Amino acid sequence: MGNSCCFLCGCVDQASIGIVERWGRFEKLAEPGFHFFNPFAGQSLTALLSTRISSLDVRVETKTKDNVFVQIVCSIQYRVVRENADDAFYELQNPQEQIQAYVFDVVRALVPRMTLDELFEQKGEVAKSVLEELEKVMGAYGYSIEHILMVDIVPDASVRKAMNEINAAQRLQLACVYKGEAEKILQVKKAEAEAEAKYLGGVGVAKQRQAITDGLRENILNFSHKVEGTTAKEVMDLIMVTQYFDTIKDLGNSSKNTTVFIPHGPGHIRDISDQIRNGMLEAGSSNINVE
Repeated sequence: MGNSCCFLCGCVDQASIGIVERWGRFEKLAEPGFHFFNPFAGQSLTALLSTRISSLDVRVETKTKDNVFVQIVCSIQYRVVRENADDAFYELQNPQEQIQAYVFDVVRALVPRMTLDELFEQKGEVAKSVLEELEKVMGAYGYSIEHILMVDIVPDASVRKAMNEINAAQRLQLACVYKGEAEKILQVKKAEAEAEAKYLGGVGVAKQRQAITDGLRENILNFSHKVEGTTAKEVMDLIMVTQYFDTIKDLGNSSKNTTVFIPHGPGHIRDISDQIRNGMLEAGSSNINVE
């Protein structure tokens, strides 16, 4: 009767690598696929290691150069190097703790040299330093560090509140500056508009007075030619008295006026006519200067 042999079979997944031992000692790596193992020769598939990328979040609490306590969250993406899987299996019992310890060491050595603002600005440099240190150390144990991301930087709650208040105050100050500039522009434009309006109003009054003076002059000349023996002064006095009574009539018909005291009498009428005539003469001369 011939000798018969008994073999054990095993399957290694595509994203895995097998550790094969003989009598408790490492013999070889088993690539993905189907394998036979001879138990009578002490051969066995001891373990399977995944070669997929794993992610480890490490939260480090430290303080900055300006004595602000912060919590930094680092996301470490690593994987087992297929060719060095035996080192990854035999050298490190807990690779996550080892990675975390080196992240703590590097971050706590770098961050205290930076202020809080510098830390936010240079977080990429911190991640780069952590990556370089982990690649150098973990590479010897069969691990490859793929990426390191500084996921979050969380200052103390009181510091965050103070930073928000400073930011709000700066924005409010900037808003006040813009508001002041806008009000200044409005006031300047308003002053320019008022000046232009007053100028145009003055021009209009001057033209009005010129028209009145021209009309009075024409009336005086027409009246003097049609009524013989009258002088220009007499005609002027008559026109002034007529305007005087028209003014009194307008004041009486106006509902916005209450009581107006006006001197009345022949002497006062003459005085008023003299004043009006002098005012018209002055207006005529000023209109000539304006033109």
